[in-house]
Amino acid sequence: MPAPLATQGIHHITFMGADRQTSIDFWQGVLGMPFVFEQPNLDDPAQGHLYFDPGDGRLITVFTREDWQVDRSPNPNDAGNLHHLAFNVSRAMYTQASKRLREAGFASSGEIDRGFMDSLYFRDPLGQLLELACYKFEPPVGHTHARVLAEAHRLRLQRGALNIEDQDLADALVALTPSSSAGP
Repeated sequence: MPAPLATQGIHHITFMGADRQTSIDFWQGVLGMPFVFEQPNLDDPAQGHLYFDPGDGRLITVFTREDWQVDRSPNPNDAGNLHHLAFNVSRAMYTQASKRLREAGFASSGEIDRGFMDSLYFRDPLGQLLELACYKFEPPVGHTHARVLAEAHRLRLQRGALNIEDQDLADALVALTPSSSAGP
């Protein structure tokens, strides 16, 4: 087997948009992602290439063309297609998301408990399913969400549970947190 590549996170994600203004209105206006810059799509100069900051300094980009029409039909849910993209939000924002989306004209799934996180799904103006997700925990200093989830998964398998639950998260956090009684 060949040696694997080593990725270091998501660099950017590019969507196929419609016209420029639809993309700006949604990504900046509805989701609050600052519009960073635009330039032509260097692979097809007839298209625009818009860049937005999703909140972590990385980029969401959108190819646009003024003659592309808005089509709210759900995107295909077949093998090889993107099912959804999830954005991390704070607990405070999560509790307001459904109401704010509704006020902006977007229906949502409402709040869904996923065991280790809470989710809310909605479709963008072009039918792409998006998720707003909020973890139920903060990782201990020096650990990542993925590390806590790996430990919670191990604990849930020991219990024979279907999915990660609050007790698995709590026990994982205890296991990964240095004991406060250890002293100096």
